Amino acid sequence: MTDTILASGEIVNELPFPAEVFGIGFLVGFFALGWLTYSYRNVANRHRHKTQGSGNTPAHH
Repeated sequence: MTDTILASGEIVNELPFPAEVFGIGFLVGFFALGWLTYSYRNVANRHRHKTQGSGNTPAHH
């Protein structure tokens, strides 16, 4: 009998938006961060003149 009383006194907090809105928002954010990461591909090779004088690359004769 006490189980029924405890279950009926449960507090339910509703979401401010439907659950689908949160899912779509996180998916859009995930793709935006993926695009940001992808945009930094091959950045080191864009500025090759800055690294040519260092000892990291073999000397070209």
